[in-house]
Amino acid sequence: MRLRPMILAVFVLAFMSCFSLPRTKAQEPAGASRATTVDDVFEIRDVQDPQITADGKWVAYTVSTMSLKEDKTETRIWMAPLPGGDAVVMTAPKESSSHPRWSADGKYLAFLSKRGEGKTQVWLLNRMGGEAQQLTETIQDVDDFAWSPDSKRIALVLQDPSPEELEEAKEKEKEKPGSEEKDKDAKSTKPKTARPHVIDRYRFKTDMVGYLDHRRTHLYVMDIATRHLTQVTSGDFDDNQPAWSPDGKLLAFTSNRSTPDPDRTYNSDVWVVAADNKDKGAHLTQVTTNPGEDAEPSWSPDGKWITYVTKLDPKLFEYGTQLVAISPASGGGPAKVLTQSFDRMSRWPRFSPDGQYIYFTADDDGAVNLCRIPATGGEITRPISGHVVVWSYTIAQSGELAAQVTSPERPNEIFTVSGSGAITRITHVNDAFMAKIKLVTPDYVKFKSKDGTMVAGYLYKPLDYVAGKKYPTLLHPHGGPVGAYYGNFDHFSQLMAANGYTVLEPNPRGSSGYGENFCKAIYADWGNKDFQDDMAMVDYAVAQGIADPEKLGVGGWSYGAISTDFIIAQSARFKAAISGAGSSFFAALYGHDQYILDYDTELGQPWANRTVWDKISFFYKVDKITTPTLFMGGEIDWNVPIIGSEQMYEAMKSLGRETELVVYPGEFHRFKTPSHIKDRLERDLAWYAHYVKKDGTPARPPEKN
Repeated sequence: MRLRPMILAVFVLAFMSCFSLPRTKAQEPAGASRATTVDDVFEIRDVQDPQITADGKWVAYTVSTMSLKEDKTETRIWMAPLPGGDAVVMTAPKESSSHPRWSADGKYLAFLSKRGEGKTQVWLLNRMGGEAQQLTETIQDVDDFAWSPDSKRIALVLQDPSPEELEEAKEKEKEKPGSEEKDKDAKSTKPKTARPHVIDRYRFKTDMVGYLDHRRTHLYVMDIATRHLTQVTSGDFDDNQPAWSPDGKLLAFTSNRSTPDPDRTYNSDVWVVAADNKDKGAHLTQVTTNPGEDAEPSWSPDGKWITYVTKLDPKLFEYGTQLVAISPASGGGPAKVLTQSFDRMSRWPRFSPDGQYIYFTADDDGAVNLCRIPATGGEITRPISGHVVVWSYTIAQSGELAAQVTSPERPNEIFTVSGSGAITRITHVNDAFMAKIKLVTPDYVKFKSKDGTMVAGYLYKPLDYVAGKKYPTLLHPHGGPVGAYYGNFDHFSQLMAANGYTVLEPNPRGSSGYGENFCKAIYADWGNKDFQDDMAMVDYAVAQGIADPEKLGVGGWSYGAISTDFIIAQSARFKAAISGAGSSFFAALYGHDQYILDYDTELGQPWANRTVWDKISFFYKVDKITTPTLFMGGEIDWNVPIIGSEQMYEAMKSLGRETELVVYPGEFHRFKTPSHIKDRLERDLAWYAHYVKKDGTPARPPEKN
């Protein structure tokens, strides 16, 4: 199961290279006044998606704020000058806005927003001031967009409209003044009955969307002046990630156009279409032919090459390393993979303005660095290095670079990198919050697993740690399984450390950032080597005299919850467990969740390969579980459906074991509702305090009216 969570543990390595981020006074915990609390998660402002102007003078970015009072998250767009100075808010409150993108001439900032009860549309802001103006009026949501190099057009990604959207558009036409069909009295107020879902696709559902039909995403080009919209791709395929050629004549994009059924392959290729194509993409150029995944295309400044990320072995899907490659933009030429020997998951390759280098981010040894390699191949350097996380970045034509970076001591902020390599932090969104709290700087540790394999992990000592004293300890497996804990700020681990726990965040086999062989070591063998590696970190913490072996807890979300179920079915060492959005009876999920292709590829069909399915289904060992376990999940999660938690809960209840199930209404795999996030954290603290610390705390927080 490819169940990558967004809550990732963090840690910082002692060394920082000469290009590493500088510490600032706001990061230093010495002057902080108090420990982290549950409600601090709502004080953290999430800074994301930096976008730099072509002249390198301004950076736009988003700031998201969770509100308990409103029980929702609001995102606004801000703008800051380089190399720093007073930031300016660009979008109005109460209406979330996202995905800011500058026009090439720097005059306009376009963004996505759903205002009122309408659809998500593209809006325009003049950088010099004034109110935002709605640019698009499509009957469906705009999924993505990209400016043309001449700032006169914009490429849109739109899904084919649903029957309901077509009917709604027709009704609006009738209501327009002067319409011959306008009849106010004829309009019915009776709610319409939802249509049945008619299913004929192999992959027919996904989380946050629901059932899938044959409505696909395609590329359109809009003329800014006339608002004329031209569809340039079509077919029973999804087309995404548009990228304009430097001369504005072509659009590169990614699409899985495998025949006869793209649902049955992991393939996606880079394609090119004329931006003025009026026959909906009848004439396409296929740039890549690799049977695995090719994605995230970006053009060289001279328009002759396209760089992208590629996976060479499609059967490994998520377990395979994502590499940086280049191919001739005209198609037909051989691809050149640049980072195969590097063997690290890479993303978002982009050419430098002079075309001599390709930048990209790479997941390496518990960090995500900004890297650079010559366009012809060669030595990799790191403009932003160390145990930090570079989530995204943007490059100006003038050579300046802006990046979204987090570290264990600081939530996301925006940094710039000058042509000389100097790094400057230009946002200070979370400084006031950071000045109020005490933090734990986690240790990066390495230890040997049962078979001698070296494994890494992040160890958070309690906030007021005293050497020689043993502490209650929580093992916190990560999601994925192809995920990892990185060097980013982690409220959860800080919260647990503030409440007197040692927190263990291992990166067992299956984790990314340690090479493809390490990653694929658990292929079709879940709960074996990763279990050994997780337990090895517990043994390490006990041997170091940090963890109290009589006060151990375990818990995680997604594959972290699946790991939790594996662990408590094989070990009675833990006094409490929390399994959030997990499962142990995988045959019951076949055809019920979104992973049908993964199951058939990795495990085979359940009736034809029952031995493998039974081996990884620790549901059959539920009678051996004695650990009191709290199960949680989202009511409408189709990533790891709640049925997985329900089955484990009911089995343990049937056996008379200590257990509880909490189902959160209206939540998908990744929770969005602030009050539910708060409730989860409070239940975590109460369950562990009751069963691990045994301090008399009730196993659940008091219910609120």
